Amino acid sequence: MRPHDRSRRSFLRNGAALAAAAHLSDRPLRAEPPDQSPPLYAYVGTFSSPLRDVLPTQVDLPPGNGRGIHVFRVDRETGALAPTSVLELGTSPSCLALNAAGTRLYSANETDRVGEPKQGTVSAFAIEPADGSLRMLNGVRSGGAGPTFVSIHPSGKFVLVANYFGGSVAVLPILDDGRLGEATDVKTDAGEIGPRKAANAPPGSFAISGHDRTHAHMIQADPTGRFVIHTDLGLDRIFVWTFDDRKGTLSSAERPSIALPAGDGPRHFQFHPTSPWLYCVQEEGSNVVLLEFDILTGRLTPRQTISTLPPKFAGSNFCSGIVASADGKFLYVGNRLHDSIAIFSIGAAGMLNYVGEEWTRGSYPRSFTIDPSGRFLYCCNQRGDNVAVFRVRPGTGGLDFTGHYVPVGNPSAIAFLDMDRGAKRGTPAAR
Repeated sequence: MRPHDRSRRSFLRNGAALAAAAHLSDRPLRAEPPDQSPPLYAYVGTFSSPLRDVLPTQVDLPPGNGRGIHVFRVDRETGALAPTSVLELGTSPSCLALNAAGTRLYSANETDRVGEPKQGTVSAFAIEPADGSLRMLNGVRSGGAGPTFVSIHPSGKFVLVANYFGGSVAVLPILDDGRLGEATDVKTDAGEIGPRKAANAPPGSFAISGHDRTHAHMIQADPTGRFVIHTDLGLDRIFVWTFDDRKGTLSSAERPSIALPAGDGPRHFQFHPTSPWLYCVQEEGSNVVLLEFDILTGRLTPRQTISTLPPKFAGSNFCSGIVASADGKFLYVGNRLHDSIAIFSIGAAGMLNYVGEEWTRGSYPRSFTIDPSGRFLYCCNQRGDNVAVFRVRPGTGGLDFTGHYVPVGNPSAIAFLDMDRGAKRGTPAAR
């Protein structure tokens, strides 16, 4: 067997092992009635800062209608959300990440009020097994202003954070009790800022958001944990780091970064669940790039670029979230202003085929997530102040609105905790 084949199988095997680990959890402390399934909870992060405290210069400045982190119990059969509690926060916890055991939740607080120079914060919470409510453990500085994305390294020992307004990424250690320690590493992006006009923008587009300076937008490890990848929207680049999971430090990979089309604005990315493919959505160019991921070196190689909008679309649009189905057959991408979720089928070698789109039943879909069963998709309509629920059609990947809304002020991200299986699935979202 060739080394590359062995490494590829290792990548798939490790990815499967990590997915299986995400199913593990301590059982609830109280016994459930025999005729009732263990609860499924949804956590919704929001923009909740008063308007005067929100960071300046952002084109989609939210008014801060949220109250913090909202907790819901999910009806497994209908997908409906029933509110159970709210953890009041005025710091805009706009991105959430659950640990694999389902016992801790971490939030990126999109603010710039702490320390000198001013930074944002990341908070750690304990999850009460009896009702899914949250208890604050601690908060630490994020290593830059406006932290917009958090993820947990596969080792479970570190939180990775991207600071949008600080143009930096940081590594925060997770202590034995789930609290966060001060950053073990901070990297600040540098380079030539891309143009204000996206190379692949639709005709007539005025979608200009982040090409004024560096803007680190997302950070996440590959399934094996060997590499850490982050995007910078202002630089139109994807950065690749090797990760030391003993020290919690980042080092430049063999190919430290890759440039994407000028002005397109790489925002979020999604690894395919079983193959070494990475899909990156461009906020201002309104497209998705498929990249081959070299599991030995971390090298990224572009293979395809495809629009997220219907044929002949003209005008302005900002892409947002990106989610793959658990079976790896479909990819979903959010369109803000067009207010739709684009649906792609995933074919041979990871190539995408545009299937269609579904209206989000709200305004400015910032993010969305598929529930642990794979049957429902939940969309956070930021300007519509609601979360809308869709049923996923088996086999085709299509979306059907269930009629279920839940009111939430400026929802930004949603993550699910299945008390029977641990932290199942969550697609954090951010600026």
